[in-house]
Amino acid sequence: SPRHARIYQTQLQRQRQKVLGLVGDVQRHRFEIFKSLTLLRQLSLDPALVDPAHAAIGSAKLDRLESDLLQVVAEGHRALVFSQFTRYLSRVRTRLDAAGIGHVYLDGRTRKRAEVVEAFRRGDVPVFVISLKAGGFGLNLTVADYVVIADPWWNPAAEDQASGRAHRIGQQRPVTVYRLVNQGTLEEKILTLHRD
Repeated sequence: SPRHARIYQTQLQRQRQKVLGLVGDVQRHRFEIFKSLTLLRQLSLDPALVDPAHAAIGSAKLDRLESDLLQVVAEGHRALVFSQFTRYLSRVRTRLDAAGIGHVYLDGRTRKRAEVVEAFRRGDVPVFVISLKAGGFGLNLTVADYVVIADPWWNPAAEDQASGRAHRIGQQRPVTVYRLVNQGTLEEKILTLHRD
């Protein structure tokens, strides 16, 4: 939305000035630089991740994700939704609950991992919401035929491993992978790095 874009541009200018002052000694300031980049990535997803006062602005990504999942589920498909940010996935889960879309959730703190995975495989719910790190390795989820990467990660191999959860031996249907990217944000620059 225009308000989201204004907030992003304001933060972009602030973070740019901050980082430009730190690049003289990248090694010494690498964590502060990474923190600025992470803030911009989160702001690309949803302004409320950066400041809860922005919750009323909404998130175009959440709107699009909900709309797409409603259609995918209505057509009888199953989907995996990945993000690196568990706070964003919490907002995704809230939105799915409000829309009546059944889902299970997995992140690094999930205690009954096998039960969650089995509930999705059995067909108890059509959507599996997964943190990129927790779901990137060791899962075979060929019951899913849609994969949504909500935010591009610095390492494209991690995204490929995550979407590979649905591309396993035993998959009977074509798998569609969506990468949600906000135009004019750091996310586009990350995709450019993937291509280079």
